[in-house]
Amino acid sequence: MKSLEDVLAESVARPSALMRLLTAFAGTALGLAALGVYGVVAYFVSQRTREIGIRIALGARRGHVVGFVMAQGLGAVLVGVAIGMAGAPATARMLRAILVGVTATDAAALIGMPAVLILVAMFATYLPARRAANTEPMTVLRSEWPLVADLRGV
Repeated sequence: MKSLEDVLAESVARPSALMRLLTAFAGTALGLAALGVYGVVAYFVSQRTREIGIRIALGARRGHVVGFVMAQGLGAVLVGVAIGMAGAPATARMLRAILVGVTATDAAALIGMPAVLILVAMFATYLPARRAANTEPMTVLRSEWPLVADLRGV
């Protein structure tokens, strides 16, 4: 014989453990997404260092450069969030059987997670954007000078 509390605890134990495991995977996925966004934006900035330096040399404000780089990085993230929001109802139907204490169409989850992803992406794009804005234009122009000197000799 078991008490009703024991029976209830046993019936909820497996879904609860599964949700803890899914939460751990979701946290890991969020961390990997942040690292991926940071890596892609940092690579994008490194490839366009000359352009950014020339923009600053021509008078672009550092705030405009930060905004430009962040807009480029966040554009892809917003597309990904939109695709994820479109696929959320199908995923919610599959998860409905294992959810305990929350509905599959919980507004906080459907609004909160995209907001968290966008905030993480903003932070991940801000660091390379700030580094790009601190690019010294003279350093970039000096790196271009050998090319100009080679053209004079032609």
